[in-house]
Amino acid sequence: MRRPRAWQRMLSGRRLDLLDPTPVDIEIEDIAHGLAFVARWNGQTRGDWPYSVAEHSLLVERIFALQQPDAPVKWRLAALLHDAPEYVIGDMISPVKAAVGPAYGELDDRLQAAIHIRFGLPAQVPPRVKKQIKAADKVSAWLEATQIAGFTTAEADRFFGKTDSELARNLHIRLRPPIEVRADYTARHAALMAAL
Repeated sequence: MRRPRAWQRMLSGRRLDLLDPTPVDIEIEDIAHGLAFVARWNGQTRGDWPYSVAEHSLLVERIFALQQPDAPVKWRLAALLHDAPEYVIGDMISPVKAAVGPAYGELDDRLQAAIHIRFGLPAQVPPRVKKQIKAADKVSAWLEATQIAGFTTAEADRFFGKTDSELARNLHIRLRPPIEVRADYTARHAALMAAL
């Protein structure tokens, strides 16, 4: 019996095995392109452009840097790449992830480990750093929920936790064409890699 095809051809020409990914088949241009075209919130956001995972990732890295100003550059890179596996598996809202079960998380973990190794990070981020990135991710989700996804402040507080009002006041969601977001994501990755 033949094993079903588990690889995807990337625009770079790489063939990425989704079930057994290797770092050599991962290119930042593929990640940036994919994430720039994946909509957060299942596309249920206000505006003329979808709010992409790439834009979200740029915001999370910025929030992480504001919350952890002394963090090493490698952890800022980890923050930028925190949702990188979604370039090939898409963004799934939390209620659906819970319904799908652990298989989605296992796939995400394998891809994340390969991505981290490809860019010089440890396969697994230390728990303390992972928690800090998750805190930045929750602030981003709160901002997205209240600014573009139609949530009231009370709803966002309930689902994502209350956020620092000073921080929230100074961060604004931007909706842009995918080509611009892709370029900014790639440029931010290059800047962080150069600073390592």
